[in-house]
Amino acid sequence: MTPDRFQQITDRYPRLRIGLVGDFCLDRYFEIDPARQERSIETGLPVHNVVRVRCQPGGAGTILNNLSALGVGLIKPVGFAGEDAEGHELLQSLRTKRGVGLGFFFRTAMRQTFCYTKPLVITPGQAPVELNRLDFKNWTPTPATLQGWLVDSLQTLSRMADAISVLDQVDVPETGVVTRRVLDALGEIANNQPGLFVIADSRRGLRGFPPVCLKMNRAELSALTGGPAEASLSEVKQRATALAEHNRRSVFITLAEEGIVGAAPDGTVEHVPALPIRGEIDIVGAGDAVTANLTAGLAAGATLREALELANAAASIVIHQLGTTGTASVSQLAELLV
Repeated sequence: MTPDRFQQITDRYPRLRIGLVGDFCLDRYFEIDPARQERSIETGLPVHNVVRVRCQPGGAGTILNNLSALGVGLIKPVGFAGEDAEGHELLQSLRTKRGVGLGFFFRTAMRQTFCYTKPLVITPGQAPVELNRLDFKNWTPTPATLQGWLVDSLQTLSRMADAISVLDQVDVPETGVVTRRVLDALGEIANNQPGLFVIADSRRGLRGFPPVCLKMNRAELSALTGGPAEASLSEVKQRATALAEHNRRSVFITLAEEGIVGAAPDGTVEHVPALPIRGEIDIVGAGDAVTANLTAGLAAGATLREALELANAAASIVIHQLGTTGTASVSQLAELLV
């Protein structure tokens, strides 16, 4: 990518309006000082003393963090949080992010706030060590009333957004934002507005999703299309191309240390290798950084290959940020790309 093209693309970010539909959670980090470890008088068990607590949006919020770090002008999340302490912290965290408008984000007693609590042992001069997480999730179906609010918001958003990103983060179907009802609404939008860029990702795989742009990893591609899980690069290209032609939408495949493949409906396929590792890494959040940069880049007029280059550089930046679910800014991307 030339410096001029990088500037042309990223200069458009402040004018973009991007919708983000999905499961927003609170990432709550408990930083533990191992030098202050004690033993409980009552139980005899080790006590981990927390010396710092920090919170940030997680799940779909990680994509939001990256869009905000890129300077996207308006980011409209469609999701929910509970009327609990975690929901309060999540809303506070979302409000600190530049460009975020919360008109389609609901606070409701019908749901518990999705939360990942991450205890980290912080030893000077060493990478943080994560202990067993404490997670807060919903295990019952999302109420019909709340689903109706989400669908109405998605339909309104589709008429004002330059692009929409969708993330299904929950483990149990129908318990989060991206329910069958929401997917059906998304399919109608994709059919009625073929020019609107919509990209979707799901930790449970994308089977049953409407024909929008799909983003997945190698194993998820194999589960969706059949064949061996450890497909070669050439096989990944072939399957991605066939899927893009069938859906008439682009497909993106992340390949860890092998980089990213993108396939367009016209048969174009591109592969951008991963950048070299520059020290210790933590892969948490890399996929969401890829999604954010594909969304912003393509909405701003990047070619398929340019969008892959932006996303690949963002993933490289994020994996080198330890003990946090990181982000990549335009200035950081410029250091790697131009």
